[in-house]
Amino acid sequence: MNFRHEINTILIIGLTFIIHSCSDQKKHSKTIKSPYTSQIDSLMNLMTLEEKIGQTVMYSGGWDKTGPKVSDDNIKHIREGNVGAMLNVYSAKGTRELQQIAIEETRLGIPLLFGYDVIHGHRTIFPINLGLAASWDLKQIENSARIAAEEASAEGIHWTFAPMVDIARDPRWGRISEGAGEDTYLGSQIAKAYVKGFQGNDLAANNTIIACAKHFAGYGAAQAGRDYHTVDMSDGELWNTYLPPFKATVDSGVETFMTAFNDLNGIPASGNQSLFREILREQWNFKGFVVSDYTAINELIPHGFAKNEKDGARLAMNAGVDMDMMGNVNRLYLKKLIEENKVKKETVEEACRKILETKFKLGLFDDPYRYSNEDREKEVIYKKEFLDAARNAAAASSVLLKNDNKTLPITKNKTIALIGPLAKDKESIIGNWAAAGDRYGKAVSIYEGLLEYVDEKNIFYAQGCDILSNDENLFNQAIDAAKKADIIVMVMGEHYHMSGEAASRTNIKLPGLQTTLIKKITEEVPNKQIVLILMNGRPLDLSEEHILTDAILETWFPGTMGGLGIADILFGTYNPSGKLPVTFPRNVGQIPIYYNMKNTGRPINPSNPKEDYKSNYIDVSNTPLYPFGYGLSYTNFEYKVTSSGKQLIPGEEITISVEIKNTGNYDGSEIAQLYIRDKTRSITPPVKELKGFKKVFMKKGESTNLTFTITTENLKFYNQQLDFTYEPGRFEFFVGGSSDLPFTHEFELIEEDK
Repeated sequence: MNFRHEINTILIIGLTFIIHSCSDQKKHSKTIKSPYTSQIDSLMNLMTLEEKIGQTVMYSGGWDKTGPKVSDDNIKHIREGNVGAMLNVYSAKGTRELQQIAIEETRLGIPLLFGYDVIHGHRTIFPINLGLAASWDLKQIENSARIAAEEASAEGIHWTFAPMVDIARDPRWGRISEGAGEDTYLGSQIAKAYVKGFQGNDLAANNTIIACAKHFAGYGAAQAGRDYHTVDMSDGELWNTYLPPFKATVDSGVETFMTAFNDLNGIPASGNQSLFREILREQWNFKGFVVSDYTAINELIPHGFAKNEKDGARLAMNAGVDMDMMGNVNRLYLKKLIEENKVKKETVEEACRKILETKFKLGLFDDPYRYSNEDREKEVIYKKEFLDAARNAAAASSVLLKNDNKTLPITKNKTIALIGPLAKDKESIIGNWAAAGDRYGKAVSIYEGLLEYVDEKNIFYAQGCDILSNDENLFNQAIDAAKKADIIVMVMGEHYHMSGEAASRTNIKLPGLQTTLIKKITEEVPNKQIVLILMNGRPLDLSEEHILTDAILETWFPGTMGGLGIADILFGTYNPSGKLPVTFPRNVGQIPIYYNMKNTGRPINPSNPKEDYKSNYIDVSNTPLYPFGYGLSYTNFEYKVTSSGKQLIPGEEITISVEIKNTGNYDGSEIAQLYIRDKTRSITPPVKELKGFKKVFMKKGESTNLTFTITTENLKFYNQQLDFTYEPGRFEFFVGGSSDLPFTHEFELIEEDK
């Protein structure tokens, strides 16, 4: 029998049904069957148990100079129909070659899914995700994901393992660079923007890729900031802080979820039925499929949760983990587990069904090669409009932390000493998780960016030091350069390997001798302004640098066009507008520190911060060096805030009217932030919570009016019973340009008449 011919017949019969059903799919997803049910049923009737298990298996390819490289064993398993997806294979040619094996050399010709870590760009690399979060610009974040999807899909990729929506409040943790920072509300809005950007409006379009919400759940709360470490927290903290961004992705239609490496309250995520069956599927009605993180099922053994790989396969499949990434446990053990009645056959079939449905949604059964188009690949990669967007994003994501005496912007007639190990860097500038980004040719360094504004003869460059070396041999060259110039620009930070996965740090100061070099230059070349440009993947302890320098610009790892975007800020073409999505501590001893901590029973007395027997430190202030939501501009903004009332009745709203005036000498954008405090409730409240933000542009001297509304939806939380509800009581709020401002207004939520 020609099974592939039979599958094609199935597809043709079902095509009309799909066309008529797809338009209503989202609207009625809870009440009707998938439009692909009949096709999947027919296909699964032809599949052996081994082939159904094969759909739950993901292998990884490699890469060499000529393209993707896949082991002979993996090719053999693809030919046998025992592989459903491949990781780390890209390029139109490479993906087409592998897909051709799956389509033409297997019994049923079921297409492969190709997945890749397209985190903050594919070829055109945008700022790292923590940097993009600093833009507070949801349209820009969505556009960055849309561009990443355009490029990735042109190289045959169907699936990205992003967004990472883990809330992270410990900068020692390297993967803080990959998320949106410390706040639940901001993180939830950004999560939705990524999903929309990657998946677009129609997964059947050949320029969309499926998104993956990760890591479910609690990964960002790893103890001591040590990657993969234990997470132990209350249900209230889990539901109020860490789960909402994941729920936001489900509400936005995210197609896949990924498990976390960590154990959560004693149960490793990849074996946690409560997370994946009860919360994700039953309560949130998630319809896509779940993939483990890389060998996370195998790692149930060292966790002390599984006896062996076979036991791990049982635990994961029964918990609701549909696909095994690189662990090979499903292929080896699921059939035997079914025979032993330790895993139900229906459980495996349901996992297979979800994976097949995703492939139908992508149109792979209609045309399995639709993504692998070499002509489109050449046309799309590094398009000018993509590079322009990346340049703008690099500027929008930068946060001006200090600017004493209007050090910035720099006038073009000044000579510049450009000093630092990252001044000419093209490798670290695109950051970690940079997909197929070019670290050596395409990326634009800070030095190259400056050349767009000043002649090379007016730049005195010196490396000054290495990032990790303790060698001072290059100091004198840096001092000589500083003496020749009108202004000193120092480009410092971390190597990209120092942040990201498996890159936890206990010391979050500038590594190596970078701070020592700054001190040396201030001693040898006094009375010259120093601008510090930072490239890094986490909040740093900048307590010394804050004193030593005149201006500090946090650029994170700004991406392919980072050098140009930063130059635009330095010379005033772009007025910085970024705001911190995460708190910068005064020193590592304050960690974890975040803006919406709770008050304690003995809160610090602001008028006497050293008062005894209060919740304070005896050796440092409780306050951060730079708070969440903070960021300077070249101009100034003045706020006037009024409220429509002091009482809120359920079903009604309070309107907040905000007038913002640009009172400075530059055009610029401001990010107005709404913070609310619940003064009393049945579980202790944070001291404040972000509940809204809007980014607005104003010409100098111009005013603009914004409106925020407060309803009971803004006031809901998960109570002791984990009901998402609100409670009557008194509240405070303010609207401003940072989280560390005082409350200005009060209102009361009136209890409903019963």
